[in-house]
Amino acid sequence: MTPDNASEPTEPVAVVVVAAGAGTRLGYGVPKALVPVCGEPMLVRALRGVVAAGSARQICVAVPADDDELAAVCRGFAAGLGETELGETGMPEITVVAGGATRAESVQSALAALKPGTAHVLVHDAARPLTPPEVFHRVVAALRHGAAAVIPAVPVVDTVKSVAPTVDDEASVAGEVVTGTPARETLRAVQTPQGFDAETLLHAHRTSQAWPEERAAGITDDAMLVESLGLPVYVVPGDARSLKITTPLDLRLAETLTEETS
Repeated sequence: MTPDNASEPTEPVAVVVVAAGAGTRLGYGVPKALVPVCGEPMLVRALRGVVAAGSARQICVAVPADDDELAAVCRGFAAGLGETELGETGMPEITVVAGGATRAESVQSALAALKPGTAHVLVHDAARPLTPPEVFHRVVAALRHGAAAVIPAVPVVDTVKSVAPTVDDEASVAGEVVTGTPARETLRAVQTPQGFDAETLLHAHRTSQAWPEERAAGITDDAMLVESLGLPVYVVPGDARSLKITTPLDLRLAETLTEETS
């Protein structure tokens, strides 16, 4: 496998791959990252996509704690790359860490294992195994032009409503009532990899560790942590192929896309 851009980066990039999800909605009874996409574990396809992008000198994978099978998948993938020194092969070093009970804890575990001198960090979901290299390239390019935080996103095509629960005294057959309709042209559906200046992301995670549990539980991605620091988060175009596999229908769509491009 040859990366699209195998030259050693002038500003070292690490990619954190979060693969600690349970995947219960897929119904396979195994961690989500082990669920097969056209016969191959989701995590392997995600890792291959990161390598193909050619941006990373290190890939740090957060797997469920004590999950020997996923750790073995990572080691097998690394062995398949013929991994030696980056300068000899252009291939990234693969590091495996134990994830935590939350996404934030998993990312923090991975950040603690980054090689010294890492300038930029991309945080990617193993559940988005079909993300094209071009998305990685757009995120890295924005970081190297000075952005401290960059996310890929696509326009929202559905009308979106904000809602609230109905109260007991309302004569309603429904459990919720519409409270507003945000302008669709201002909305974006966010994808991964999300890219950050390494020190900015580390600072954001350290700051969040002092938050009350309720506030911390409301954080759904790393960009929200950077937003909490009052820093701008920039947006580059994502890709429809970078869908997140959460439900059986998502999995069927991902397999169809894989079959069409193989």
